[in-house]
Amino acid sequence: MTRSVESRFLAIVGITIFILVVPLFGLFLSLATERAANEQQQNLDILLAANAQALAKPLWDFDQESVEQITATIVSNGPVTRVNVKDISGGISVSMPALPRWSKNGLESITREIHYRAVEGPKHVGTITIYYSRIDMFSSLRQAEVMLIGIFMLAVIGVVGSAIIGNRLMVMKPLLKLTAAIEATRRLGSRHHVDWQSNDEIGRLARSFNAMQIKLEQEEGELRLAHRRSTDIYNTTPAMLFSLDEEDRITGVSEYWLLATGYQRHQVVGRKFVELVPKDARTAYQERKKTCAIADVLEATTQFVCANGTIMDVLIAEASRKIEGAKEDLSLSVMTDVTALKQSEERNHHQAITDHLTGLRNRQGFETALDNEIAATDEAGEELACIFVDLDRFKWINDNLGHQAGDIVLCRFVESMNLRLPEGAIAARLGGDEFAVLLRGPAIEEVATEISRTLCDIFIEPMTIDGSTVRLSASIGIALYPSHAANAAELLQKSDMAMYSKKRDGKNGAQLYNSDIQDHTRRRAEIEHDIEEGLAEDWFDAYFQPIVEVGSGRTVGYEALMRLVHPERGIIPPAQLIRVAEENGAISRLGGKVLEKALANLAKLSAATGDQDAYLAVNFSPLQFDPSLPVRLAALTTQFEIAPHRIVIEITEATLLHDNPQIRTILDEFNRYGYRLALDDFGTGYSSLSYLNRFPVDIVKIDQSFIRSLTEDEEELRHKSRMLVEGITAISHKMECTVVAEGIETDEQRRILEEFGVDYGQGYHFARPQPLSALIEQATANRARLQKASAG
Repeated sequence: MTRSVESRFLAIVGITIFILVVPLFGLFLSLATERAANEQQQNLDILLAANAQALAKPLWDFDQESVEQITATIVSNGPVTRVNVKDISGGISVSMPALPRWSKNGLESITREIHYRAVEGPKHVGTITIYYSRIDMFSSLRQAEVMLIGIFMLAVIGVVGSAIIGNRLMVMKPLLKLTAAIEATRRLGSRHHVDWQSNDEIGRLARSFNAMQIKLEQEEGELRLAHRRSTDIYNTTPAMLFSLDEEDRITGVSEYWLLATGYQRHQVVGRKFVELVPKDARTAYQERKKTCAIADVLEATTQFVCANGTIMDVLIAEASRKIEGAKEDLSLSVMTDVTALKQSEERNHHQAITDHLTGLRNRQGFETALDNEIAATDEAGEELACIFVDLDRFKWINDNLGHQAGDIVLCRFVESMNLRLPEGAIAARLGGDEFAVLLRGPAIEEVATEISRTLCDIFIEPMTIDGSTVRLSASIGIALYPSHAANAAELLQKSDMAMYSKKRDGKNGAQLYNSDIQDHTRRRAEIEHDIEEGLAEDWFDAYFQPIVEVGSGRTVGYEALMRLVHPERGIIPPAQLIRVAEENGAISRLGGKVLEKALANLAKLSAATGDQDAYLAVNFSPLQFDPSLPVRLAALTTQFEIAPHRIVIEITEATLLHDNPQIRTILDEFNRYGYRLALDDFGTGYSSLSYLNRFPVDIVKIDQSFIRSLTEDEEELRHKSRMLVEGITAISHKMECTVVAEGIETDEQRRILEEFGVDYGQGYHFARPQPLSALIEQATANRARLQKASAG
């Protein structure tokens, strides 16, 4: 029997290495690793169980230090890489070490719940997690095992040496002839067959080589067929496919690409793709191509010029691969028509910067336009005017006629405004009833002023909304760039400041920004700071101005007047403080503080004088009227032990003007608690007499303007004022109301009021507003004087 090459070679190498060495070595390592892993797992389980029991009480007691000590002890254990201990409430979370050593073999973790054995039974108090390094095959070996592996290695070396010798002696020599045949095939480039006849493996190899050559010839034919099919697929795929070389020249296009673009193949192959991009878009396209691709796929959007001259927006996805040893890189690009998508994005962008009600730009669109207009202004060396428009009394329309009526008013205003704006003007609705207009030109101040005047003229005639006639006006502020502002935000802010300045000065008109407005804003900021600091430092006090009986001069009550006693600037006038507090929303806190002070002062004054009948008149801003006010007042009067009939709520016509049902409910609550109601500044409003019938008024206070007119030099004015005061007094008495005259400054005025039957009065003729200490001191002095007179 012929001894084959394979039988001799496999007898030396295959049997030695693959049957003996490799399986035994692998089994040995596997057993050693399993043994080491089991030992480590047992040690860690014991360590985890012991320390979980040790951690139970510190976690139960929230003893952070003990938990950290135990954790540090666990970390000192060799296999442990990191330890995390957490309690169930999250109050304790300990992780050690802060920077653990990471094993190259990865980490394993064991988590165990920690239970504290309380009296009522085990309680789950937290968890402990131990991270330890995985054991690899070689780190688990002992010294003896390493020695055994050395013996294995020597055996392997012997086997390999034997294999090499056997290969050289029994394989290489007969293969030289076969190698020569293969080299001949390689040099000639044809499918050269080997003429070799033998019964061993070399003979079978030669026959296999010849069969392989035949198979390769068949596969080459199949490859040519596959290439033809792939070309057909490339051309018929319903996608615009094309290929580029390294110099951006088109090397191939699909039939669908030609159909979609209208070109012929010979018109584009060999041309640079950038030549088919519009000139104004080429730079941006080339910049996008320089950006980093994701997974070797570059995506860029640009414009593309079709054969008929039309321009489409396209998305190009270009995939390129560098092939080692190839002369050219592989490139395939897909071009997608995204014209409709671009148009949709533009519509969405337009909607994002447009006010849906008026069609003007919204605040976002206006801010973008403002930045662009400032850049254009700088480039042209011109001026930019920002006109800020706020509609006066618009809130009244929403509150009384509904938001639909308000929307109609806004739309009509915008229609009229658009007719009056010059070409190039940019208008926007910033929100609510606020609008802004941008005008750019060489000398724009005069134009902006004239445009503002025409915008105010829109409201000369009243508007008719759903059968209701409404009158509005516009407060307009104008600021110029770069005269008044250095940037967009400052320009908008200063036009807004100018508008608010006009609104404070009487509304219905335009105001050009000036430095005085900035000073006013600064003063307002100082007042706001004084209010907040005064509330925080308890600088506010309630001064009392006595209210006396006109005939006898007996004090029957006091009016509480707010004062801010500044430690450095002294007493600050209250008018500005109240106005600013009403505007910025601090009036409720301010009013609450002064009300508490007033009631506390009344309680102290009553205790000092022994007068438990004098009443206290307190003023409330219309903004303070909320449903909780009567309850808060009742709580304070109870706290200071003040009878409700001693409290008089003074309200003005501004509070009652719109006959708000909520206001009426609050006034009825005051009346139910026993508080009295005074109508302040009576006679100065539109329909004062009607309030005596519609509301539970107890006291009528005649405005001081009528009292001053009683002694005027002009006879006609003096005569009419006396008739009015006398008439108001008579009507009030008929309505069972007490009459109080304000602002009495002379004895003549007091005498005239006494003749008219006025009940009470207040003013500088009797006393100025005074702090509590002065009133107590005065009452003490009067009591001492009376006692001295009685003793004498």
